[in-house]
Amino acid sequence: MPAGGKPTVRSRRLGNALKRHREAAGLDQTDGADAIMKSVSKISRLESGQTSASALEVRTLLDRYGVEDADERSRLLEWARRSNERGWWIDYQEAVQPGYADHIALESEATCIRSWGPVLVPGLLQTPDYTEAVITIGPRLIAPKRAVELVKLRQERQRRIGEGGAHFTAIIWEPALTALNCEPGVWSGQLAHLLDVGERRNVTVQLLPLAANLTAGMSAPFVAFSFGVEANVEAVTLENPANTNVVEAPEDLAHYVKVFDQLRSAALSPDRSAEYIRRLLEVGTQHREEGP
Repeated sequence: MPAGGKPTVRSRRLGNALKRHREAAGLDQTDGADAIMKSVSKISRLESGQTSASALEVRTLLDRYGVEDADERSRLLEWARRSNERGWWIDYQEAVQPGYADHIALESEATCIRSWGPVLVPGLLQTPDYTEAVITIGPRLIAPKRAVELVKLRQERQRRIGEGGAHFTAIIWEPALTALNCEPGVWSGQLAHLLDVGERRNVTVQLLPLAANLTAGMSAPFVAFSFGVEANVEAVTLENPANTNVVEAPEDLAHYVKVFDQLRSAALSPDRSAEYIRRLLEVGTQHREEGP
């Protein structure tokens, strides 16, 4: 059974993938149960993520379902081997709520991450000073020690992007940068950091102009994750003040894919976005030096 006695992100993803392949093969749960010589309820629990599957069971099911793609087989077998593995973020368990842990688990294994940020700079692109400013102005009273842990946690999350482990595309609405209400040094440092990371081969930063306010209003912030060679979205996370929710239903994922495509089409190109940020940084710095 998944750790904690409830579905984990990994066990749900594995179960969803196995169900998808079974249905594509035109088979029912009885066929899967016969293949691994288990009960139908076992297949049901496996597909819902309520229980883990061994690598042998996954291999047998993939054979029965006629899945021959080597990359797909390797990916699902790896998920089976790691379904109950504890993530590195367990060291920050006092600062991580269950929904946030699910987000980090998805983030740590994704090959492609897409983020829409109408209000804030995405966490994977934040500087430590900016993160601290965001955390301390929140509605919750956060103890200094916990605030330090949250800043460190966010920096740890950025390692995957820094090491090139995933491609990250961020669409940021213009007011998220122009309305930064923080110390001048924090503001300029964050904008300069966006210019730096935007030059990495695995990072794409695009600004949605202020005038595209109707497009920006289509959705609250969300992050979409892909895990295979193909950039198919397999999970979306929605953050709110209380927690983080994971969306996995295919029809809901299709909706967020369409929304992100519309946002990206309306946004400035990466080069024009960098030019805008550079100009904003220059004008803002000059204004601050001149004073009111």
